[in-house]
Amino acid sequence: MDTNFCAYICRLLKHPLFKSIMISSISLNAVFMAVETDYTVRYESYSFLEVGNQPQLVSIFPIFLLKLYVDPVNYWGSGYNLFDALVLCLGYLPYYINKNDIKHSQAWIIVKGFQALRIFKLISYSGGMRILMTALRQTVKTVIYILVLLFLLMFIFAILGHGLYGNPETGDTKNWGSLAAAFFTLFSLVTVDGWTDLQDQLDEHGFHTSQAFTIVFILLGFFVFFNMSIGVVIINIQNSTQNYEQNLQAEKQAIIWMKKRAILKRQQEEINMLMQKQKSSEYRTFSDLVEHFKKTLHHSDAMVLEDICASLPFIDLYLTSLNRQDTTIYRLQELYYELADTLNTILKEEKSRSAPMPEETSRLSPRKDSEHSMT
Repeated sequence: MDTNFCAYICRLLKHPLFKSIMISSISLNAVFMAVETDYTVRYESYSFLEVGNQPQLVSIFPIFLLKLYVDPVNYWGSGYNLFDALVLCLGYLPYYINKNDIKHSQAWIIVKGFQALRIFKLISYSGGMRILMTALRQTVKTVIYILVLLFLLMFIFAILGHGLYGNPETGDTKNWGSLAAAFFTLFSLVTVDGWTDLQDQLDEHGFHTSQAFTIVFILLGFFVFFNMSIGVVIINIQNSTQNYEQNLQAEKQAIIWMKKRAILKRQQEEINMLMQKQKSSEYRTFSDLVEHFKKTLHHSDAMVLEDICASLPFIDLYLTSLNRQDTTIYRLQELYYELADTLNTILKEEKSRSAPMPEETSRLSPRKDSEHSMT
């Protein structure tokens, strides 16, 4: 098997243009099937409608063969691929059934009706619908358990309701006369569809205590089990959405890494070419070669910078930290000036206090003169 050809087919099937063509083809086929439901248009434009349905069938079969050729083993492991195979079989099956035969006309109509399943092929081309399908598939098991518990609850209340209100003479035999009728009545109560009418009928037969029976069952069946199933579906949808976003982020990181490797490879090739040119003595030294290489670069050329000091976020943070350091130093300088001024003021006050007053100096001077004369 040619790996390059298989890789090319995979790229082709995942190309956005191919997906757009398939979505348009499926949508157009759905329009033709809707128009075909009109008997007048069907009989007047039968040939046109048949021709309009052919492109969808013609496009499904080659795609089926290509996917099967690329991965014949794992192809059947995907539910979407199995659905494509089923749609393909249903598309060609009416051509092998004689619709003019009375015995097979009903089968032809049923198979023709099941061809409307083609519209579900849109799910494989939409990420949002795939999330919903994944969530529903994960929800099925839990919902089955909830339905089993709900069935057991309905069975208990059906037996109880049939015994209390299903008396053939005085009871409500229409709604509670048999176990099947009781189940159908409880189903109406679970969906809260016309439960007031059912309660009015019980009240007309004199079962006024049945209001407690009805309220308890609605609380358990609708507010507990029914809403529990809705909550399970919502939780699974949230989990599927988170997984889808994580996978999408991982794919984006992988694409960025591939582009980065491609840029590094291209830069390495350019450096090697420059080295080869340097050996041809076109430049005297490697520094001259690098300077010439810098002159050839444009502002739009992508460069991979591995050093953190050369990254824009680091430069932004570094400049911000420098600005904050400048502000801190400026405030410290102001504080230093204030401290110096305060110390200067205190020093002047101490000097003024320690210096003698003028009167005291005049009193002390005669005393000093008399002591000098005595000596």
